[in-house]
Amino acid sequence: MPLKNKEKEAAEFKSQPETPLRALYKKTFGLEPEAFEPLKADGSARRLFRLRDASRSVIGAFGPDKMENRAFLEFSRHFRAEKLPVPEIYAADQAQGIYLEEDLGSTTLFDYLGAGRKGGEVPPRVMAAYKKVLDVLPRFQAQAGRGLDLKFCYPRASFDRQSIMWDLNYFKYYFLKLAKIPFNEQKLEDDFARFTDFLLEAPADYFLYRDFQSRNIMLRDGEPWFIDYQGGRKGAAQYDLASLLYDAKADLSPEARSELRAHYLLASGLDREAFMRHYYAFAYIRIMQAMGAYGLRGFYEGKTHFLNSVPYAVRNIEWLLRNAELEVKLPELTQCFKRIAASSYLRQFGKTKLGLTVRITSFSFRNGLPLDEKGHGGGFVFDCRALPNPGRYAEYAQLTGKDKPVMDYLQKEPEVAKFLASVFAITDMSVENYLSRNFTSLMVNFGCTGGRHRSVYCAEALAARIKQKYGARVELSHREFPGPAK
Repeated sequence: MPLKNKEKEAAEFKSQPETPLRALYKKTFGLEPEAFEPLKADGSARRLFRLRDASRSVIGAFGPDKMENRAFLEFSRHFRAEKLPVPEIYAADQAQGIYLEEDLGSTTLFDYLGAGRKGGEVPPRVMAAYKKVLDVLPRFQAQAGRGLDLKFCYPRASFDRQSIMWDLNYFKYYFLKLAKIPFNEQKLEDDFARFTDFLLEAPADYFLYRDFQSRNIMLRDGEPWFIDYQGGRKGAAQYDLASLLYDAKADLSPEARSELRAHYLLASGLDREAFMRHYYAFAYIRIMQAMGAYGLRGFYEGKTHFLNSVPYAVRNIEWLLRNAELEVKLPELTQCFKRIAASSYLRQFGKTKLGLTVRITSFSFRNGLPLDEKGHGGGFVFDCRALPNPGRYAEYAQLTGKDKPVMDYLQKEPEVAKFLASVFAITDMSVENYLSRNFTSLMVNFGCTGGRHRSVYCAEALAARIKQKYGARVELSHREFPGPAK
């Protein structure tokens, strides 16, 4: 056949893989498929189809990357031999880049999470499904030391320095630059080198699934099955757990992530302290890798639906900045994260509603101002010391602004009502602005002399108003006496 005809035939196959997949189906099962249904595309170049006859349904795949196909097929055979819940491979024609695999249905863990979910809470049945997944994850991770031939890993046999630097530069060039986040190139490269050194300190003799997220986990008859592990390689155990728990659009709450992490550590038998030393660093790099993918597909290729995940990733970075202290110092990268977290532009994609948390604190000026070192520095400090002080009277001295006698005293004072009206007016402006810009955190502090009466009363009043008027989440605390306010 002339070369031009071969090239034409190859191009036609890539655009229309139906004919060779039908032929492979007939060769394998002895029947023509009665139905051939394209499935929704993912972020890769691979194309998937559902082929059916009267007695069976299978998934047909065409992948233009033969090395990636080989990795998936070889890993599938190995995992099946280890009795892990992955699809059976019925047939493959690697020369043509096609294969037939077991049909695991259409319900992903992500679909199951979204069905019936109200607000940010994860229903108990979904938490139970996540825990089943995390019971299986340690079994996958153990495969690196139990006969898996790493020569089939693609593109690297391990999550090594080269792999890490690819992900970091993916983030830099496809997200930071395209999202117009400013940075100093040399300082950022210096941070990348330090960050990589820190990540490589973690024990890495595990199978790293690489894309362990809710869309790559199928639920069939209530049990988890696993797909899309073709990017797997040796690596650290922390990576896959972070991939699942910081999966952007799954939008798990911090409380759910904490509960699931504890379940995984129990199931895996890993030492918690040693695991946690590097865990949040792997959460960061997984989020960075995902943001690079969003930037490539969304900003660069113009597939804007990929950008709908960006606001969730921004909120995850914001949470990590506030709650996760890394041992390694990364000043320029941290500044990039703070610029991302402060960006109104990056929070506006899609119809995402992240929800606002207003953190309200009462305090005593004697003990200094409350700090928000890991936040944006935004919010208010209101000085309640100009208000009438019930703490000067013996009958109120041992009480607080949460006790009815103190509340009754302050409610009768016109200066208090006038003060709170002004506070409500100015905080309403910020709450409404933050909600419209998809910002997730606002801090409001009330201070007085002892931090027990006036400031407490005002903090409680604002918390009640915000919950009632806006339905926003409120974290209320009174610094000068023990225990958070509820």
